[in-house]
Amino acid sequence: MGELLTYTIAGGGFILIGGWEAILSSSETLKSPDTSDDSSSKSHSLTFLFISLLSFFFIVNSFFSLFDALNLDDHTGLVLQLEVISIAALFLLYSVLGFLNHVKRSPFSFPLPLLSLLCLFAFVEEFIMFYLQKKDPIGIENRYFDLLLVPISVCVFATMLELKNPDSGFPRLGRAIGLILHGMWFVQMGISFFSDLIVHGCNLHEKSRGNFTIRCKGHPEYHRGKAIATLQFNCHLALLVAFVVGAYAVVCKKHGVRKESTRYRPIGAEMLQMDSTAQFTLDSDDEGDEIENKIKNDAMVPMHKALTVVQDVGANGYGSRH
Repeated sequence: MGELLTYTIAGGGFILIGGWEAILSSSETLKSPDTSDDSSSKSHSLTFLFISLLSFFFIVNSFFSLFDALNLDDHTGLVLQLEVISIAALFLLYSVLGFLNHVKRSPFSFPLPLLSLLCLFAFVEEFIMFYLQKKDPIGIENRYFDLLLVPISVCVFATMLELKNPDSGFPRLGRAIGLILHGMWFVQMGISFFSDLIVHGCNLHEKSRGNFTIRCKGHPEYHRGKAIATLQFNCHLALLVAFVVGAYAVVCKKHGVRKESTRYRPIGAEMLQMDSTAQFTLDSDDEGDEIENKIKNDAMVPMHKALTVVQDVGANGYGSRH
């Protein structure tokens, strides 16, 4: 029960940080920059405070698991907890430096690329830890860890984009979505590993507090457990998409959308312009033909008159000799 509570708290922390960061980044991206720098600095300092608290929680929990692994002589559990502590320490350093950047009259000022680089290192180390964590090759938990690599990869990619363009809010929004999915999957792992909702035919084998595996009786149970894990992840992903679409609509309605995003040209505008130009050209050609015909008609009038006079003279006999 204690492990389930630990995973639930950790997942809830990720969801809280990701949701808060998503609200901040989306509002800054959609609305015009009319808010004061003071309120924005307070909001970001609150984000770093949440990250520092969650990182500290991971470090404390890992120390408990570390001492438990030492008492049970579990060397694998000891190494795993040292990896978790190192990752949490990087996130803690990132949050502390970021918090000092947003404190008024702080003597410390760290460039944003340095903070993003620390965050990137932490996510990459977390990715490597879960990617290489194959304590038991036939353990069902490996499938859950493999699926956890998806939100971690989203966070890594978004942080790399933030390094390239630190002033943009879109990388932070993508990382926030990755953090939300990260937290949702953490809660699901806690429920699947440490509750009665575990896959039928599979049992939890725990060597120490932080070193466990889930083994199944046979291949049918093993493949069913993997399929259920994939289905659970797809459900979480669909739920996250629905949440993001709804939250985006609410933020757009509350803050509005920048005028730059509404400036678009309808599809086919160029064709309409070409049609109007072609119509103008045809009208101009018709008018030119009418003017040309009128000039020709005016020029033919004196010739007709002269021909008429010649014919009249010839008919009266004055113009012919017998």
